Amino acid sequence: MSYEKLNEQIIELVGGKENIQAVAHCVTRLRLTLKDRAAAKTEEIKELDGVIDVVSNEVAYQIIIGTHVMDVYAEFMAMLGLTPADNSPKADKPKGIKGIVGSILVVISETMTSIVEVLLAAGILAGIMAIFTLTGIVSAESPTYMIFDTLRGAVFHFLPVFIAASAAKRLHVNQYLAMVLAVTLLSSNIDGVEGLSIFGFQLQTIGYANTFIPIMLGVWFLGLAIKYLNKLIPKSLHYFLVPMLSLVITLPIILMIFGPIGTWIGNGLDAFFNLLMTTMGNWIVVTLYAATQPFLIVLGAANFTYPLVLNFLASLGYDPIFMAAATISDVAVCGTMVGYFLRASKGKEKQTFGTVSFSALMGITEPAIFGVFMKYRRPFLAVIIGGGAGGMIAGLAGVKTMGMVWGLAAMPTYLAGGVANFVWMLISVVVAFVIATVVAYGLGIPSSEKTTAELSEDEEPIISGDIQGLKQAAIGKIADGEVIALNEVSDQAFASGALGKGLGIIPSESQATVLSPVDGTITVVFPTKHAYGIRTESGIELLIHIGVDTVNLNGQFFESFVTQGQKVRKGEQLAVFEVDKIKEAGFDPTIMAVITNSNDYLDVISANANDADELLTVVF
Repeated sequence: MSYEKLNEQIIELVGGKENIQAVAHCVTRLRLTLKDRAAAKTEEIKELDGVIDVVSNEVAYQIIIGTHVMDVYAEFMAMLGLTPADNSPKADKPKGIKGIVGSILVVISETMTSIVEVLLAAGILAGIMAIFTLTGIVSAESPTYMIFDTLRGAVFHFLPVFIAASAAKRLHVNQYLAMVLAVTLLSSNIDGVEGLSIFGFQLQTIGYANTFIPIMLGVWFLGLAIKYLNKLIPKSLHYFLVPMLSLVITLPIILMIFGPIGTWIGNGLDAFFNLLMTTMGNWIVVTLYAATQPFLIVLGAANFTYPLVLNFLASLGYDPIFMAAATISDVAVCGTMVGYFLRASKGKEKQTFGTVSFSALMGITEPAIFGVFMKYRRPFLAVIIGGGAGGMIAGLAGVKTMGMVWGLAAMPTYLAGGVANFVWMLISVVVAFVIATVVAYGLGIPSSEKTTAELSEDEEPIISGDIQGLKQAAIGKIADGEVIALNEVSDQAFASGALGKGLGIIPSESQATVLSPVDGTITVVFPTKHAYGIRTESGIELLIHIGVDTVNLNGQFFESFVTQGQKVRKGEQLAVFEVDKIKEAGFDPTIMAVITNSNDYLDVISANANDADELLTVVF
C-alpha cells in the first residue's frame, strides 16, 4: 500500500523538508526532530486520514500512525531523499540558540530525574528525624541522631558526585572519570580553600559541596576532551593516555572557569528570587505553580524546577517556593479525582478514579493527568482553583520545605521548619484538597465521554453475560504482574485509547517473561525487541508494547524468541526483559496490550482480576 499522499501532507504540515532535522520511528509512531516546532500545524496533522494523534513533548514530535508505521516510515524517508543510514545521530545536533538551549534543558532535566530518589530519601529522613527530636524520642545531641543526620547531610554534601554519575550516563561519558572529578572538587585541598592557584592563576575561593553547575559543565567538557583526544592520540595508546589526559585537562577548566560560572549563576538566581520575594512576594509564584503544575507535567517541563530547588537548598537551607507548591498541586489532583470518584456511577471508571487519586496523594500524578485530565479536560480547572487557593495560603504564610520532597510522605518534613511551618502547610493542602474535590464534583463528568464502565446495567448487555448470537474471543495471559486500566499507563497515546482498547500490566518480577496470549501469526517484531504484533486466524490484531519510550534502549535488556511471520501458540514465549535494569535506565517497564483494530468489533472488555485466565474478551 502506498502512503505517498499521507507523507506529502505530513511533510507540508510540519513545515516542509527544510524543517525536519531527523526522523525515527517506534512501533506505532513517527518521531520527528523539528528545527522549529511552532511551524508544525499540529491540529491539521491530527485531522489527516491515516493519523491517529500527535504527541509533542521534550522527547520528540511524535505522529501516531499505527502498527503499519514501518511502511509509512520507509516511504517518508524516500521522499526526504534519505536512507536510515543517512539519518544518523549527527542530524540530531541542535542548531541555533533555541536548539542549543532546548538540548541543555533536556540534559539538566534528565540528569536531575535520575537522582531524585536519593534526594527524596534524604528529605524524608530529615522529616522523620525532626519528629523524633520534637517528641523527645531521640535527642539532637545523641550519637544516634548524629549518625542519621550525617546520612541525610551526606546526600547534599556529596551532590556533585551523584550529578557527575548521572550527567555522565546521559552524555555517554565514562561515569568513573566523571566521579573522580567530583570527589577531587570535594577534597579538603580544594573545597572552600582560600589562596589556591594553578599555573600561576589565582583561583576564586569556592565551596563545591551542595553544588551542581560546575560539575555538570565539567562532565560536558570531559566528554569533549575525550572525543578530541581519541582523534589525536594513536589507538594503541588510548587506554593508557586518554583517561589521564582528559582529567588533567578538565580539572583546571572547572577550577578556573566553571566554578566561578556556577557561583555567578547561583548568586544571580538568589538575587532574582530575593527581589521577587521582597517586591511582589513569593506567594505569587507559589500560587501560580500550585495551580499550573499539571500543565507543566503534560509539557514535560516540571523537572526543570529541580536545579532551582537545589540552589535554594544550597544557599538558603530550604526551598520557599517549588516543593511546597508541588505537594499542594499533587493533593489538588488527588482531590479532583476523589470528586470524580464520588460523582461516577459504579464500574471500572470509579475504580480508576480511586486508584489514580491515591497515586496522586503519594506525589505521582502522571496516571491521573494523562489518563483522566487529558481525556476530560475539566479536572484542570479544579486544580487551578483548588491548587491556587492552597498555594496562596502557603505562600502568604511563608511555608518552607527543608528538602527535595513532595506528596503525602513529605508532610512530616515540614516539622523541621517548626510547628507553625507544619500547621500552615497542613492547612494549605487541606484547603487545596477540599476545594478541588468540590469543584470537580460540581463540574461533573461530561456525558459524552461516558465509557461502557459508567453505563447502567440496562445499557451494558455485553458485559452482563453471554448474549445469544454474539461471538467472543479470549485474550489470555501475557505476563505476571498487576493488571491496570489502560488509561492509567503513562504513555498518552495508549492511555487515550487512540491505538485501541486494552490494558496495562506492571511486571512483578525482576526478569519478566512475555507470553503469546493467543494462537496466531507474528506480524511485527520491532528491531529493538520491545514490541510485538500478533494476528489471529479470526482477524484480531493484538499489539504488545513493553515499556514507555523503551525504543530508546535499542534492544538493551530485551531478548526476543520469535521472528516476523512465525506461527505461535497460546502460552508460547515471545520475549524476556530485565525490569530492574530498565527502571535503572529511567524508563517505565509497564506492558501495554491493545487490540489495534478494536473498531472492527462490538466491544473489547478487560478482566477485573489480576489472576484472570482471560485478560481481554473481544466481542463480535
